[in-house]
Amino acid sequence: MSLSLTMKELLAPWLDVSQAFAEIAVQQLELDSRKVVSGTTFVAIKGHAIDGRQFIDSAIHQGANAIIAQACQAKPHGLVELQDDVAIFYLTDLGELLSQLAGRLYAQHNNQLIGVTGTNGKTTITQLIAQWLELVNYRAAVMGTTGNGFLNDLLPAANTTGNAVDVQRTIAELAEQGAQYTALEVSSHGLVQGRVKALPFAAGVFTNLSRDHLDYHGTMEEYAEAKFTLFTQHVCQRAIINVDDTVGAKWFTKLDNAIAVSLQEQNTPHSVWAKQVRYSEQGIDIEFDGMFGTGQFHAALIGEFNASNVMLALTTLLALGFDKQLLLETAPKLVPVLGRMELFANHGKAKVVVDYAHTPDALEKALQALRVHCQGQLWVIFGCGGDRDKGKRPMMAEIGERLADHVILSDDNPRSEDSAEIVKDMLAGMHSAQNAVVEHDRFKALQYAIAHADAQDIILLAGKGHEDYQVLANETIHYSDRESAQQLLGLM
Repeated sequence: MSLSLTMKELLAPWLDVSQAFAEIAVQQLELDSRKVVSGTTFVAIKGHAIDGRQFIDSAIHQGANAIIAQACQAKPHGLVELQDDVAIFYLTDLGELLSQLAGRLYAQHNNQLIGVTGTNGKTTITQLIAQWLELVNYRAAVMGTTGNGFLNDLLPAANTTGNAVDVQRTIAELAEQGAQYTALEVSSHGLVQGRVKALPFAAGVFTNLSRDHLDYHGTMEEYAEAKFTLFTQHVCQRAIINVDDTVGAKWFTKLDNAIAVSLQEQNTPHSVWAKQVRYSEQGIDIEFDGMFGTGQFHAALIGEFNASNVMLALTTLLALGFDKQLLLETAPKLVPVLGRMELFANHGKAKVVVDYAHTPDALEKALQALRVHCQGQLWVIFGCGGDRDKGKRPMMAEIGERLADHVILSDDNPRSEDSAEIVKDMLAGMHSAQNAVVEHDRFKALQYAIAHADAQDIILLAGKGHEDYQVLANETIHYSDRESAQQLLGLM
């Protein structure tokens, strides 16, 4: 990218840069000193775990042309000092200004942004929106859990929502590659930590709220408040809210620019709802009504929550002014998202559905969705992550026991915890724990299920979805539920 500002232009809202340093060219901002190359401007903030100011020497050594650093008592706001002929500019509250600072350099484009937040469904909705936009001849990209970029060329992402500088830079790079729209998954961590603070969202979407990330937020109230800030503390021109979720229903009444989306009839003028939903092994057929008029379409997706997801995607695009008839005509070409209720089938064997469901609510919805499609017995294989919220372990086991006919408990990123202890926590939530099969090796767990299941049965392999790794105490090894399903069903 050939973007450039002078230091005076970049820092204008916060500092009046003296003539001696005004013309320093800023072409690339970097938070990680290890990525600094000649001509990079290093941004040194005090982060949650690491103080970037410790790496100023290293950044200068690697060729940084200037440093923008977080001010403190010893180095007050406005101070400019030279170190090895490299200027260091000190700013107060630099961490909070990061999104705006990066935006001044990188946000010189017309890439329209759609933010999607909520516990479950973010990946599916962002990818459905991007698919649909491509089908009606617009270039669309995504940023989130499964990677950043265009759908046929996603680059891995370390976090659902990257740091404030990386987010702005990635959006600019996607625009340069032709993206007219980018649909972003906006995590609660990303909102709390200001990673999307200065982004102008053409639309924001709320999917649902259920137990997750309490190891970080502490309470459900704080978790909900973090999500709500997308609509209250960010530029968000249109809010598309799932009012079938109790939190969403409450938020809808508080937002002036909101459109309610529901699978039930609504009596508010600013709403879109499903009049009828029909489920089959071929997918979902939906008739809808509301502020954009009536219509009907077919989508090759499985389950009630995907009916909600596709309705949220549709309403977002209608709210942005896209042609309704064109959207309805192209809906049958939408395809399931990688590792999200993804069906693997081979004649004479049980069907295997791979899904990312790793929260109690997601597991419950996935099992309820498959029960509608299942003519035989319903199996479920899942685990719970180590070093994460322990409270959801018995809850997920209780859901598995209540909604499936057969439960197999396995490993899902045990990290530094003893996987036997994780399973013990899960078994505590079951009434008849002796009926659960425990097999820590996920490949062997699926092998067991396929060997014991009938051809009419469905096996839900939940928790990892698109992931192709298993995180252990001292290493991360290659493992993929999708590959296991294909191999054991003889599809590879």
